Amino acid sequence: MEEPKSKAKRGAKTAAAAQEDRITLLPLSELHDFPNHPFKVRDDEAMQETAESIRQYGVLVPAIVRPREDGGYEIIAGHRRRHGSELAGLSAMPCIVRQMDDDTATILMVDSNIQRENILPSERAQAYKMKLEALKHQGKRVDLTCDQVGHKLDSKKSIQKVAEDAGESKTQVQRYIRLTELLPEVQKKVDSKEIAFSPAVELSYLTHDEQKQFLDAMDYSQNTPSLSQAQRLKKLSREGKCTKEAMRSIMSEEKKEEQERITLSSDT
Repeated sequence: MEEPKSKAKRGAKTAAAAQEDRITLLPLSELHDFPNHPFKVRDDEAMQETAESIRQYGVLVPAIVRPREDGGYEIIAGHRRRHGSELAGLSAMPCIVRQMDDDTATILMVDSNIQRENILPSERAQAYKMKLEALKHQGKRVDLTCDQVGHKLDSKKSIQKVAEDAGESKTQVQRYIRLTELLPEVQKKVDSKEIAFSPAVELSYLTHDEQKQFLDAMDYSQNTPSLSQAQRLKKLSREGKCTKEAMRSIMSEEKKEEQERITLSSDT
């Protein structure tokens, strides 16, 4: 007797999902940025091409949004499309409205953007961190509401999930997340490639005061840090000896050209 009810419930859920994913034309003025959205929207050549495409064909892929408590909608996926629509002179764009909690919205926001080209290191770092925290939080919630501990997504599994979804190794994801420990001024130098990625990871272990002194030493020496220099600065920091004078001394050293090792097979 209960089977028809189950089918009815499933049918109601399917109908609700179909209703929820209906495409709606929403005013651009009602679309708001996702809080702490890590992916910057740039007015570059790619954006001009997006705007021109929207002028000619409209927005072909609807944005995904969720209702806000204060009114309007929060963009989960579609920040660039919203800006492209503004540049194209449109007043509204097609959207799919979905109800979702903060963690689900964060995960979808990251997944919708992480495969884009030209993502800056600081953007990727913040995105990985946000998704990791959302997955961990989901795991804690599940653990509190179910009897089977195996359902819980623990910290190790969470970071493995982030890595798999992004097509990265777990170690590389952890290295990217380390960049969030850098001061914004240091992150900008990583984004502009003034500081290479590997040295930046080592510098992330310096305290914020030490990072400020490092920027002074970098400016004083007019040099960028090599990996070996960054590793020595990290070691000095752990020993409590990372003084302004020590940093200036290390950064003023004349660098030897760092050669890459390449291993070839005997046949090659």
